[in-house]
Amino acid sequence: MIKYLLLVSLVIHATLANSESASKKWLTLNGQRPSVIARGGFSGLFPESSDFANQMALGTSVHDVVVLCNLQLTKDGVGICQGDIRLDNTTNIAMLFEKGSKTYKVNGQDLTGWFALDFTADQLLANVSLVQNIFSRPSAFDGMLPMSTVDDVRNSNPPAFWLNVQYDAFYTENKLSVTNYIQKATRLQGVNYISSPEIGFLKRMNGLVNKAKTKLIFVFLDKKATEPTSSQTYGSILGNLATIKKFASGIVVPKDYIWTVNTANYLDAPTSLVNDAHKLGLEVYASGFANDFTTSYNYSYDPSAEYLQFIDNSQFSVDGLITDFPPTASEAVACFAQYPDIKPTKGQALIITHNGASGVYAGSTDLAYQQGLEDGADIIDCSVQMSKDGVAFCLDSVDVTRDTTAAATFMSLSTTIPEIQQSSGIFSFDLSWSDIQALQPQLTSPFENKGGLPRNPANKNKGKFLTLAEFLELAKVKAVTGILINIENAAYLASQKGLDIVSAVNTALSNATFDKQSTQKVLIQSDDTSVLSKFQNVPAYTRVLYLKDEISDAPKTPVGEIKKYADAVTLPRFSIVPTIDGFTTATTKVVNEMHAANISVYVTVLRNEFVTLAFDYFADPTIEIATYTSGIGVDGIITEYPATASRYLRNPCSSDSMPESSYSIIPAEAGSLLKTVPEETQPPASSPTPALDVADIVDPPLPAVTKPASPPPATSPRSSALANIANVGLSLVAIVVFSSLSLM
Repeated sequence: MIKYLLLVSLVIHATLANSESASKKWLTLNGQRPSVIARGGFSGLFPESSDFANQMALGTSVHDVVVLCNLQLTKDGVGICQGDIRLDNTTNIAMLFEKGSKTYKVNGQDLTGWFALDFTADQLLANVSLVQNIFSRPSAFDGMLPMSTVDDVRNSNPPAFWLNVQYDAFYTENKLSVTNYIQKATRLQGVNYISSPEIGFLKRMNGLVNKAKTKLIFVFLDKKATEPTSSQTYGSILGNLATIKKFASGIVVPKDYIWTVNTANYLDAPTSLVNDAHKLGLEVYASGFANDFTTSYNYSYDPSAEYLQFIDNSQFSVDGLITDFPPTASEAVACFAQYPDIKPTKGQALIITHNGASGVYAGSTDLAYQQGLEDGADIIDCSVQMSKDGVAFCLDSVDVTRDTTAAATFMSLSTTIPEIQQSSGIFSFDLSWSDIQALQPQLTSPFENKGGLPRNPANKNKGKFLTLAEFLELAKVKAVTGILINIENAAYLASQKGLDIVSAVNTALSNATFDKQSTQKVLIQSDDTSVLSKFQNVPAYTRVLYLKDEISDAPKTPVGEIKKYADAVTLPRFSIVPTIDGFTTATTKVVNEMHAANISVYVTVLRNEFVTLAFDYFADPTIEIATYTSGIGVDGIITEYPATASRYLRNPCSSDSMPESSYSIIPAEAGSLLKTVPEETQPPASSPTPALDVADIVDPPLPAVTKPASPPPATSPRSSALANIANVGLSLVAIVVFSSLSLM
C-alpha cells in the first residue's frame, strides 16, 4: 500500500509566504524571476508524473513551481502523463501484456514497443506500474506507483500546469485527436502552457486558446531532426525565429543551444539565442537539466552552478528551467542568483579544505590552495609528509603514486608496508625532496573507476607542491582564518625511517610564529593521541582527533578519554548519518554526545559528485551540506569543493533570519525517504557499526627517533649472465606492480 502519510512527513521543505526582494532585477523577457518547471514532477527521485513525484515537487520547490506533463493518449482517448511514447521504457507493461508489442512509424522512424494507444485507460491504470529508467536513480519505488492521468496531475493543484504534446502527428495518423482531447477533456482550464515540437499543432491551437491564460510554446528538438509540418530541420527553423512569433509566445530549447559544450567537455561562449528571442518578444525555456547527468567540467559537478550559468550572468537570463530536480533549480533561482556573498556569522560552521580545492586542481598544490581561498574556505589544510632527506611537505598520502606521476619514474621503489597500507606503493620517505619536486602533480577522482567521473582534465598536472614552510607562509600572506595540519604515521617514521615529523611540524609552526598568535586558528589533527599530546602545551593550537573508523555511538567514558587529548574530533560522514543502498537510515547521537563534552565536530569528506550522495540529498551537494550544518550542527565541514559550501553558508537561505528570502533550503530528514519504500522491498539491514571504545582512542607513546640501519656492504660482482637474469626478473616484477597499481 502506498504510504501517503509517510510521504507527507517527508515533504519538509518550507516555502515561505514572504515576497521576494524587490531589489532583484532579472534579465528575463518580462523582468521577473525565471520559472522552475518540474518535468514529470520530481522525476529525478520518483518515477515520472507519479503522485509521489508531483507531490514532492510541490513540497520542495518555489511556491510558483510549474508542473509539466508529457501527454500520451490511450486507445479510448484518455490523456496520461508519460515522457516516452514507448511505455515499456518507464513501466512494467511488458511483463503484464507480453504480446502487446507493436511497431509504428513515428515521425518517419520505426519504433517497436508498447504504446498507450493500444490499451484502454482501465487496462493501464488498473494494472500497470511505473519504474525508473535511469540507473542513477532509486529503483526502490519501481512497481509501487500507478500511472497518472492528466486530471490526476491537475488535481494535485500545482500553481501552474504545463502540457507538452510531443506526438500530435502520430496520434492523428492513428485516428486520435490531441486537439479534441485538450478542448473537450480539459477545456483549457488550469492549463497555463501548451508546448509542442510540431508547428501544425500549435497553429491549430493558436485560435483555440485564451492567450492571456495559456501560452503556446514551440519546442526545438535536435538541430538535425526534421519538424513534421514544415519538413525543415529544427536547426534551419532556428535561423528564422520571427516566424515562430506568429503562433507562439515562447520557445523551449535544449540547454546546449544556449551554452554549447565542446568536445573536451568545457563551455564555449554563449550563443546569441536568448537575446535574439527576447528582441522578438519570445520567452526562452531551457530544457535538459538533471543533477545526475554528467555536465561540463566548468560546473565542478555542482548542479546549482549550471543553473546559475543560465539565469545569473551579465548578458541574459532564460525565462524558465525545465528540470528533473526542481528543488535544486529552486535554490538557484530563489537563493543563489543575484545575492552577493554574505560575511560569515559567528558560530557558523567552518569550511575546511581537503588538500585545498582538490576537486578543481591537483590536491596539495599551490593552485589548489589558492582556489580554495578564492572559493571561500575558512581553513586550508596540509597533510604533512616527510621526504627521505627530512623535508616536511604537503600531500594527501604518504604513498605518492595516486597524487603524482611517481609511478612512471620510481616504480622500482614500490614496496608494501603493512603498518601503513595493505597495497603496495611508492612512499615519500624513500624519495628526496628534489625527487618529489621533479614530479608532476596529478588530479585524480575517487570515482573514475566507478562512475566515469573524471575531474577537470585541463588542470590534471598543473600546480606545484609546497613545503610545510611555504604552506604556512601562504596562509600568513593570504591572512586565512586558519590552517589545519594533519599528522599521520609518526611512530613508523620515527622508529623505521629516523624521521621526526612531530618536531618538523613544531619547528615550522614556531618559525612562522603560529604558536605565538591568536588571530589565525591552528588545528593540529592526528589519528594518534600520542601525537596530539606533543602539542598540549601550546594554547594557540586546537587539537583534533581523527576517528577514521565509522562509529554508531560515543558513550561518556571514551568521550571523556578524548577530552584528555583533543578539543575536537573529525568524523567520517557515515558516523553521523549512516546509509544503506543509497538511503540514509538515521542520524546518530555522536555529534550531540561530543558537544555535551564541549568537543567540536568536523565531518569529512564532502564531495560534489552525485554518485557519493544519498538519494535523500536529491543528487545535490548543497542539501548534504545543509543537513550536516544547519540540520545536525557540526562545527565544520571538510570538503574538496569549498565553493559549493561557501555559496550555501554565505547565503540568506541558510538562515531563518533573512526575511527577504521566499524559499528556504531545508536539511534532509535522515531515514524519512527510506520509510516510503515498502517493507518487502527495503534493503536488508546492515551489520551494526560498533560504538566508540576507549581502546579505539588511546595510542602507545611515540617511539624514539632511530636512524635506520646502514645497507649491507656490496658483494662480489656476479657473472654478467646472472646479472642479466636478475635485471629481467626485476623488470617483470616492476611491470606486474605497475599493472596492479593502474587497476586500483
